Amino acid sequence: MSAALLHTRALCAGYSEMPVLRDVELSIEQGEIVALVGSNGAGKTTLLRALSRLIGSGGRIEFDGQEIGALAPEQVFSLGLVQVPEGRQLFDRMTVHENLLMGAYRRASRSDIGASLDRVYALFPHLAKRRTHRAGSMSGGEQQMCALARGLMAAPKLLMIDEMSLGLAPVVVDQLSDVLLEIRNQGVTVLLVEQDVFFALQVADRGYVLETGSVVREGTARSLADDPQIQRAYFGL
Repeated sequence: MSAALLHTRALCAGYSEMPVLRDVELSIEQGEIVALVGSNGAGKTTLLRALSRLIGSGGRIEFDGQEIGALAPEQVFSLGLVQVPEGRQLFDRMTVHENLLMGAYRRASRSDIGASLDRVYALFPHLAKRRTHRAGSMSGGEQQMCALARGLMAAPKLLMIDEMSLGLAPVVVDQLSDVLLEIRNQGVTVLLVEQDVFFALQVADRGYVLETGSVVREGTARSLADDPQIQRAYFGL
């Protein structure tokens, strides 16, 4: 097996005097969709913030062969570690097209940006039709598509998606599941952070279960979905 694209060792993080993550170890290989699942308050978003260097942390974070624990958020972003935040956080008064261009603001090549625009509009043909519409005027599902497309415009090596399914209709979630698989097929590795465990384990290759800041289960998505303890805790079985 090749070296992991992302690997953490003994990762600890929190806020002021409040520890949240405790000795988290996870590994993501190139070309995988990996689910990080757990209930509300388990520490999932804190982990993403630590990986993005939005908060400080202890332990070690290696991304694409480089230790990134001392880097600034804009530096890890430029390396290809890109986060799609919970709640989309679009620029509501800007158009869809302008939001997508904001995702590419650190890229220098106009031809590369143009090629990326073609790819994301092919992935999300509905956005192509609405490219001149203000982002704030769209439905929740359309806004989530726009947020994913904006993340892809940054040319990520690892796309970290926080609560993609939150508040969306099942038919929209199904559409986005297909998009995730296509993104993976195009060579983008995905870390999918979800409270909806059933959805996440349907689309992922492997998964980690986070409880009160610690990883308590890991394995293939199928093995986790078949785990009686996971079924009782998250599926109500």
